[in-house]
Amino acid sequence: MPEGLQQSKVIFQPSGRRGYISDGESIKQASQDLGVGIEGLCGDKGTCGKCRVRIEEGVFAKYGIDSRMENLSPLNKVEKKMLTSKQQRDGYRLACQAHIRGDIVVFVPEESRLARQVVRKAAGEIAVEMKPAVRKYYVELKPATLDDTIGDWERLQAEFKKRFRLSNLAIDYQALRSLQGVIRRGNWKITVSLWMNREVIGVEPGVVEKGYGLAVDIGTTTVAAYLCGLSTGDVIATDSMMNPQVAYGEDVIARINYSMSHKDGLDVMNQAIIRGINKLAGRAAAGAGIKRSAIVDMTVVGNTCMHHIFLNVDPQYLGQSPFPPSLHRSLDIKARDLGLRISPGAYVHVLPIEAGFVGADNVGVLIAEEPYNQDDMVLIVDIGTNGELLMGNRDRIVSASCATGPAFEGAEIRYGMRAAPGAIEKIRIDPDTREVRFRVIGKDGWNTELEEVGASGICGSGIIDAAAQLFTAGVIDRTGRFNSGLSTPRLRAVQDGPEFVIAWAKETSIGQDIVVCQRDVRNIQLGKGAMYAGAKLMMRRLGLEKLDKIVLAGAFGSYIDKESAAVIGLFPDCAQEKVYAVGNAAGDGARIALLNVDKRVEADQKAREVEYLELTVEPDFEKVFTQAMWFPHMEDSFPHLKHLLPGFKQGTEKMEGRY
Repeated sequence: MPEGLQQSKVIFQPSGRRGYISDGESIKQASQDLGVGIEGLCGDKGTCGKCRVRIEEGVFAKYGIDSRMENLSPLNKVEKKMLTSKQQRDGYRLACQAHIRGDIVVFVPEESRLARQVVRKAAGEIAVEMKPAVRKYYVELKPATLDDTIGDWERLQAEFKKRFRLSNLAIDYQALRSLQGVIRRGNWKITVSLWMNREVIGVEPGVVEKGYGLAVDIGTTTVAAYLCGLSTGDVIATDSMMNPQVAYGEDVIARINYSMSHKDGLDVMNQAIIRGINKLAGRAAAGAGIKRSAIVDMTVVGNTCMHHIFLNVDPQYLGQSPFPPSLHRSLDIKARDLGLRISPGAYVHVLPIEAGFVGADNVGVLIAEEPYNQDDMVLIVDIGTNGELLMGNRDRIVSASCATGPAFEGAEIRYGMRAAPGAIEKIRIDPDTREVRFRVIGKDGWNTELEEVGASGICGSGIIDAAAQLFTAGVIDRTGRFNSGLSTPRLRAVQDGPEFVIAWAKETSIGQDIVVCQRDVRNIQLGKGAMYAGAKLMMRRLGLEKLDKIVLAGAFGSYIDKESAAVIGLFPDCAQEKVYAVGNAAGDGARIALLNVDKRVEADQKAREVEYLELTVEPDFEKVFTQAMWFPHMEDSFPHLKHLLPGFKQGTEKMEGRY
């Protein structure tokens, strides 16, 4: 902890920003110091109530702190007036009124965030044969009479058998309860929602032609929902949010630990994600101009930990060798049993998982990209808090998972932040002058072209750029060490070690220089080293010397500069024209499964055919990982990087010239 004034560690979620704050400062002041935007319209008088935040209590081993409500000033009269009794019990405070007296973890709800974070998970273009699980059938029934008093359900069954040759149908209990009233409101003319041609899950009066489904991708950091028409496959609305579970841990291990160390930890995280999905469903439905009850089907993907927490299944055994999941196969569960507020009789189809740390999201990528139908040897990299990899072709496919950590998403980087207005997303460093140009989200143009820049931190794509540009400009060497011999005011030595200034204080909205320090570089090396080591070991398992193409999946993969990624060694050498991004392939897989039930069967089958490689038990994993931490690698050659690294002598440990 810094010397001088008594200071406390404050961590803001979901932005991941953290730092030491002088005791006595308000949470609002701390947020400004650390570049976290919190709403406030009343000049910190506490009268607008827009700065509501929630204090997360408990021991957070990852951060080495014990966050307690007692570590803040007591509730004052203003807060008692503005916060409901329930909000007070749930740990809410007004950021402008609560003053820091100890270490705390602060969760900033979405509605209190000054600049809504940019969740980049737009729907991609997919081509899929329409074969949804739920279909609409219009039925005209013969009215009951004193001479024909057969039950309404039996009457409907007989009509389905006669007209559509569908027999042995079941009916959902909620649909049964509403059946008689709906039939009569429709004057014996109704539309039936039939699931898998075997269960009536909903009935509506009259003719209803359109049905809707929701595909949901639960990421460790973000959640995306795609509302689709079940007759056309069109994406009607898309919505996304930060995963509300971020407050309980930035990565899957932290959340597993939270579930184990808190008596109600699993329930708390489960309810958080259910509330989040309900919010997304409601917003998507409102955006499409429909009722949420019109959503008659749902598919869900997520990594294995997110899968278990969503289902309220204990994830603790995922963190213990041999890391077994509770099940591998897909599931069909009533949405209402999970607490999801869509059509009362709707099912949720949860895609299968491959292994302990290769989940349903990776299966979504698998059926979206279909490497099992290709001749090319492909590496598919889904980059996130947890990196998931698929490698192979129609002959054989191997999967693996590596803990890249949250550095690529801005956490554990001194001035790191997630994608939001003000985040530096692109960086260029002149190799001769070491002067810096950068672009920020929400501004049109480079910093050198703007009167007011307003940078507040560096997001993932900027972090990748920073490492690559520092390396190619000779500011850091292949081992990641700073070159102390450079003469530039941007490179300076401070108490914590060397740091390089990306943005001067006058170019920021936080009133201080935004820098990359030695610890930041090391965290980037850990993340990229894990990814490269995983790919290297998979290539060895398949007996490969080279890859034909590399696919960058996930929102992060779509926004990073692929040349910067290649320069730092995020993946093995490959022709740049054969490296491309496909967007949120996991979300695409969820949509494909929503629109075609045959792809659900295919997902179950292919997930079992994929060979899982547990990287950490490979006998020389540590050696492979250590070599992969170098820029771009300690030993491997990169012939396709000659134009980017002219001084790099392939296959050696030396750099010529300024490197």
